[in-house]
Amino acid sequence: MTTTDQRPESARPAGSAPPGRDRSPCPAGQATARCILRLQRLYRQDNPAAVANLARLRRGAGRTAHTVQDHWGLGGLEELADILADGRTPVRRAHAEEAVYLAVTLWALHQQSIRDGDMHRPRWTLGRAVRTLMQEKNGSGPDDELNDPLRKRLVRVGTAESIESIAVRLREIVLLLRNAQVPLDYGRLADQLYRWQSRTERAAVRREWGREFHLAPRTGKSASPSEGDTGDAVDLSLGPDEEDDGYGPGE
Repeated sequence: MTTTDQRPESARPAGSAPPGRDRSPCPAGQATARCILRLQRLYRQDNPAAVANLARLRRGAGRTAHTVQDHWGLGGLEELADILADGRTPVRRAHAEEAVYLAVTLWALHQQSIRDGDMHRPRWTLGRAVRTLMQEKNGSGPDDELNDPLRKRLVRVGTAESIESIAVRLREIVLLLRNAQVPLDYGRLADQLYRWQSRTERAAVRREWGREFHLAPRTGKSASPSEGDTGDAVDLSLGPDEEDDGYGPGE
């Protein structure tokens, strides 16, 4: 398999796109979505094995890959290995593992005790989820009175400088999202976390988070379609490094 150390400088990591072309979901995003969709369906059916696996995975939320031995074989890393088995996909393997494990364990924390809704939902970006939570906390107040402590939590994610730091800060946000049952697109988050670990791509990911927040619909989740949501808050005139990432337009 091609790794970061072996890949020529000209090769692009999976999930990246040359200017003017849309990105497709990277293996981290694919593996995360595949793992969560399977577990989410079984958990909502009260499948005993899925319930037990989520209880185990929650204990890893906010930690890094391979540090909890009880999670070996869980956390989406099996799905990632299957996707990378052909050895043809250029990928930073360690970065992909961190992104998948962090996203899956955060989802397990997010889904805890919720059987009547999917806490992994496509197109619910990080910025959109935080914006929605702020609006719900604010009630009917004007937009300029949004909950500033929540906004600052998102800012803290954007200013993190290590995967350990971003893991802890995302865990804080996910706990708040769980309490309000505001969903999040964990496939997209895993894709972003994978790219964030590369210094050359970190600024672009931070811009995505900011754009997601500012372009989020100015309505609460109760006013938005709950399933198959498509949204419409997207500027298709954005620059070459700001295109649709394969999970749908940023919202």
